[in-house]
Amino acid sequence: MSSQNTQTRREFMWDAVKTFTFGTLTLTAIPMLVGEAQATDQGHSEGEGGKKGTILFGYLVDTTKCIGCGNCMVACKRENDVPDGEFRTWVERYVYYKDGRVQVDMVTAEPFAFAGKSPIDPKTVEKAFFVPKLCNHCINTPCIQVCPVGASFMSPEGVVLVDPLQCIGCAYCVQACPFGTRFINHKTNVADKCTWCYHRIKHGAKPACVDACPTGTRIFGDMNDPESDISKSLGENRIDVLKSYLGTRPKTRYIGLTAEVV
Repeated sequence: MSSQNTQTRREFMWDAVKTFTFGTLTLTAIPMLVGEAQATDQGHSEGEGGKKGTILFGYLVDTTKCIGCGNCMVACKRENDVPDGEFRTWVERYVYYKDGRVQVDMVTAEPFAFAGKSPIDPKTVEKAFFVPKLCNHCINTPCIQVCPVGASFMSPEGVVLVDPLQCIGCAYCVQACPFGTRFINHKTNVADKCTWCYHRIKHGAKPACVDACPTGTRIFGDMNDPESDISKSLGENRIDVLKSYLGTRPKTRYIGLTAEVV
């Protein structure tokens, strides 16, 4: 497909979308096919585990091990050609002071630093920790539900993806994501997000951020395989998810998550 035809299609679809409101849109577009990530209209409707014998990828973050080094962010940007100023994954630092103040920063990717911020006196701190964040790859996905052209879909292994050839850059999915993990890529002008490095995991490799983590904070694997590292960790630890009250049922889960983190 030529770039001229692609642009013409995007303009046509975007003009069509703008003539409707969310109240009148029929959001039943069949997910499009993207290479090996062929989605089915059933997704994982049979439950979190999907069909017996199938792969169901999951991601686990152990916040008790994260040191805020930023290696994961660097690896993600390099692996996925993420533009400057935009992130598929990031790390937040939470500092709780004894006087009741709470300070939340984002770790910068290259080099690790908190530019322009004064050093913190440890004597004034009650507790501090790092929380990596990324797409939650939910089972109940608001982003897929609001996409008017079927560009957002779920792969058979439970990975939420975006078809860049179908996306018209309307940003409805960006607004619908309650975790703030989607953005419009200013180079491609389409929706972008963490894919758990789908191009790698389809061939048995781990996501770039998992390989780059020096402390084992990030754990990835097949949740339907009882012998996988993630299955064992899920069975041995108390597991939490972000914003559980929303009922999106994230497949990105956490160890050591506190109630203050949103």
